[in-house]
Amino acid sequence: MPAPDLFLVFVRPLNRAGIRYAVTGSVAAIFYGQPRVTHDVDFVVFLSDSDIEALRRVFPNDQFYVPPSETIVAERQREQRGHFNVIHLATGFKADLYLAGRDELNAWALRGRRQAQLEGEDVTLAPPEYVIVRKLEYYREGGSEKHLLDIRSMLIVSGNQLDRAALDQWIQRRGLEPEWRRVSSAPDR
Repeated sequence: MPAPDLFLVFVRPLNRAGIRYAVTGSVAAIFYGQPRVTHDVDFVVFLSDSDIEALRRVFPNDQFYVPPSETIVAERQREQRGHFNVIHLATGFKADLYLAGRDELNAWALRGRRQAQLEGEDVTLAPPEYVIVRKLEYYREGGSEKHLLDIRSMLIVSGNQLDRAALDQWIQRRGLEPEWRRVSSAPDR
């Protein structure tokens, strides 16, 4: 996991702005599983027009790179996979913001958010089932074993907390049965 101050450099401004978000990706997998190194943090976010302007206020240009508002608006209008990056200039640490838009899986992630605390800061996490489904998709797209390792770690640490019915439903809906079998059939490491 990145040092908490690096991770929180993005969470604190999102909290201050009142933007609906959920941490996902490797950082969420670490929360639900076991520590590992990662070089960015992923968020699912819902952005209204006023939230786009709020991003500019809470991520000031002298500290962060934020793409132009027109770029964010164009990404928000995409049917699926709209996203952009925010970069902390002093460290180069990057946040990938994936827009909920009309993506029903991202919308489900925001509806099923979970709260945690890190160094006195509220942190909103995507549900572990969402993280697993997305990591299965990323594995299918790119073949990187790190996604399967993250899922296995999550199953070991948090497996008894999973909503297995919801997980099975999303795996089926997204056609991820072969990838899931690969995770399920591998011996624990």
